[in-house]
Amino acid sequence: MDSDHITSELSEGILTVTLNRPDKLNAFTTRMGQEIGAALDRADQDDEVRVVIFTGAGRAYCSGADISDGGSVGAGSGMERKGLPPGGIGQRLFECRKPMIAAIHGAAMGVGVTMTLPMDYRICAQGSKFGFIFTRRGLVPEAGSAWFLPRIVGLPKSLEWVYAGRTVDAEEARAAGLVSEVVAPDRLLARARAIALEIAENTSPVATVLTRQLMWRASAGADPMSALKVDSALNLALSQAPDVKEGFAAFREKRLPHFPGRPSTDMPSLYPWW
Repeated sequence: MDSDHITSELSEGILTVTLNRPDKLNAFTTRMGQEIGAALDRADQDDEVRVVIFTGAGRAYCSGADISDGGSVGAGSGMERKGLPPGGIGQRLFECRKPMIAAIHGAAMGVGVTMTLPMDYRICAQGSKFGFIFTRRGLVPEAGSAWFLPRIVGLPKSLEWVYAGRTVDAEEARAAGLVSEVVAPDRLLARARAIALEIAENTSPVATVLTRQLMWRASAGADPMSALKVDSALNLALSQAPDVKEGFAAFREKRLPHFPGRPSTDMPSLYPWW
């Protein structure tokens, strides 16, 4: 499926979404947000999609909001009137059912970096830059980044970056945990696909969807009790479904599993539990 401001391609269970305004360094627009939302709708509804990779065409991942499109509206303000939920792109990414990988190269500035925070993996190419430049533009960090960023790199590092409107290089981002790996530019997409294929080839689609929600939602709780209650109930339900039988059989027979469960039809009755 091709759109105006993104492209998307499904292969081997991996939906690769490419921000596609290379002449503008993939600056974020309302249209791009709508198209990303549509791609996520497809990912959520299509059982063939196991993992989503986000990357950018040309020299950058995303240079930030296109100011000719309304400046900061890219991440949240006003987006609920244009096809995204009230929290804009940050909320829509958080609510995605499938694991997401950001494969970042060049500049990821403003919304270009905050849109990656609700994703599950971030890897980047050598030479990448991440800009938390909001205070330098008279704005506050958007797309829910005041919640996401401290959970990823800790509050002290977050404050250091956002108070000063810092631009962070790839190695500082890796040291702080913003990205898990820094790779050569010509290996970036191959490494992202390797991570995605490990999920797509080895895990239960149903269990993976449940695990993404469980990890993000339960880890924000004040104590472990909410997680303990939910994971126990989920595993009780899953133990009566055919995926568990197939998972153990594949382990005993030393082969790749072929899980029959599908997120579109086979989710446990207590989902969604929140």
